[in-house]
Amino acid sequence: MAATNPYNSLLKTLTVDGKEYKYYDLSALGEKYTQLPYSIRILLESAVRNCDNFQVTQNDVENILNWKENQTSESGIEVAFKPARVILQDFTGVPAVVDFAAMRDAVKDLGGDPQKINPICPADLVIDHSIQVDFVRSPDALQKNQDLEFERNKERFMFLKWGAKAFDNMLIVPPGSGIVHQVNLEYLARVVFCGQEGSVLYPDTVVGTDSHTTMINGLGVLGWGVGGIEAEAVMLGQAISMLLPQVVGYYLHGTLGPYVTSTDLVLTVTKNLRQLGVVGKFVEFYGPGVAALSIADRATIANMCPEYGATVGFFPVDAYSLNYLRQTNRPEQQVQLIEAYLKATVQLRDYSSGDEPFFSQSVSLDLSTVVSSVSGPKRPNDRVSVTEMKLDFANCLRNKVRDLNFSFLHNS
Repeated sequence: MAATNPYNSLLKTLTVDGKEYKYYDLSALGEKYTQLPYSIRILLESAVRNCDNFQVTQNDVENILNWKENQTSESGIEVAFKPARVILQDFTGVPAVVDFAAMRDAVKDLGGDPQKINPICPADLVIDHSIQVDFVRSPDALQKNQDLEFERNKERFMFLKWGAKAFDNMLIVPPGSGIVHQVNLEYLARVVFCGQEGSVLYPDTVVGTDSHTTMINGLGVLGWGVGGIEAEAVMLGQAISMLLPQVVGYYLHGTLGPYVTSTDLVLTVTKNLRQLGVVGKFVEFYGPGVAALSIADRATIANMCPEYGATVGFFPVDAYSLNYLRQTNRPEQQVQLIEAYLKATVQLRDYSSGDEPFFSQSVSLDLSTVVSSVSGPKRPNDRVSVTEMKLDFANCLRNKVRDLNFSFLHNS
């Protein structure tokens, strides 16, 4: 049975704008905590906050706190992780809503109150996979495509509209609002969950039913893709069992050239990490070069995480991340509370400080060496720079001219 949290002694009070909030002060755990990568600090906070010696045990907390020693374990150490929220897109999210509706029917048949069946963990469902492109090259193309989308999916959308009203703790974002990852980044991401005055503050973490859920790592929110059954288990309040990951530190320095895009950068990073081998590992970016990257650049690198094989490609929150929250119309009071909490728990990153945590291994990249590149969709590690393409084309043309000259002389 669940018991009282043995780490309640770490609870402290944070006052922001005259309001008091509680938080778990993990810095009180000592030097072991400050040596942890920022991504592991988030796993540790979740374990400490949710420790009930039932789903999440003290042994889980100790294993994460001793990550530096445990991450090299060949046998693999399992720990429990309870994400803060779940994000769904309509292809995999609709079955989840159907399952909850079925549970309500079952509870009603048994004489219970069906209104009590709701997601325990907050869930957001973004309808973005239903549209087809039938109209193009006209000012009203978007509206016509959306009208057809509603017509084709009327029954499904009516069911989801019912779900949006019927279920507590679930937000359903209607069609035409944007791609799930864009909506997640610009609107749904909390960075820090901030409840009412007196409630506990904690980092935003997420699992989603899409492999590219990792895009949110660019904003400092730890998250990755899972299957539909795992997502539903989290929605029902269950913890995820995961192997304690190794963390590869990716050091960025220098600045990108004026004609180099984030696509060129991510193809270079993908090639490097696929050659290194990061499957099942966390990748955490650090160094002064990160400070020169926009949130769009960071999100692009994080979004390609499934292509280079890591579980996450994580960029801890820094001042640039906080400015992005302001640019996307988050309330100033909320941003100030996020900043105060991250500073209090030593989770706000200063990429130019040079005070780095311990990593399982480190690699580096000089951003000034990144050049314009292309890559095929099936093998993104086989990146080809534009310079190499020009040389290949020149060699091909030279060989063709030589063959033509040889043929002409031979025929003469």
